[in-house]
Amino acid sequence: MKRAGFVLLALSPFVAAALCFSAPGLSDPGDAAPPRAGRSDTDGAGLDSPDKKELAQKIVASAENSTLDWRSAYAYVEDIGDGQGYTAGIIGFCTGTHDLLVLVEHYTKDHPGNGLARYLPALRAVDGTDSHKGLDPGFPAAWKTESRVPAFRTAQDSERDRIYFDPAVRLAKLDGLGTLGQFIYYDAMVMHGPGTGPTGFYGLRNRAMTEADTPAEGGSEKAYLDLFLDIRRTAMKSKNAHRDTTRIDTAQRRFLNDGNLDLHTPLEWQVYGETYRVP
Repeated sequence: MKRAGFVLLALSPFVAAALCFSAPGLSDPGDAAPPRAGRSDTDGAGLDSPDKKELAQKIVASAENSTLDWRSAYAYVEDIGDGQGYTAGIIGFCTGTHDLLVLVEHYTKDHPGNGLARYLPALRAVDGTDSHKGLDPGFPAAWKTESRVPAFRTAQDSERDRIYFDPAVRLAKLDGLGTLGQFIYYDAMVMHGPGTGPTGFYGLRNRAMTEADTPAEGGSEKAYLDLFLDIRRTAMKSKNAHRDTTRIDTAQRRFLNDGNLDLHTPLEWQVYGETYRVP
């Protein structure tokens, strides 16, 4: 699914899943400043509307697995050599970054007889490493088989939303960002993980907020997002696995330069030299 090792959660196993809810800025959405006159987010549906959420998954999938058919990745599982162990599923859950373990634990709680439950001891043992100990040779086949089960697909959707989509959109709204800004936060959360370090999502946001006012603080939305993308691009370039920045340069930056703050369709963008269109 992932082209170059995304979802880098440099966190302890007990902190990673909780950061989405405890990170600075994630107060109640009712605390957000009201939109200023003429603000784009009063006109757009917001990324959490069904149509925009579907669009968001397509744009992410174009960068993560070179397709607009994001549902084709439920059964994906592979070690892409990024030091995170196996990468699997619709958002690139990793055996080395805790989110895959949490997914299987939550799923097993509701469906104890599932085909992945027997790998829980091994998943706990390799969490935070790139090791396959206790997972080979059967784990990839078990993942693919379980991904045919509708309940496991639903579980993947739920964990994607809980860990990545919902916190990113919620925080973007608190910062006064429209639909495009909400997507920019979401894509950064997916790729960099909900970490507070210099290359984690919250670290990137905190740095941007020290250098520019968010729209909620009275700043220019375009100027703030330009800066956020600059900071994120620098963070990507600092890691060998992330050096291709076309998901920013010829996709998100293109939408921003076009003034498409509400992510109106039709859309056209390029990632890794491939062109994608949504009518």
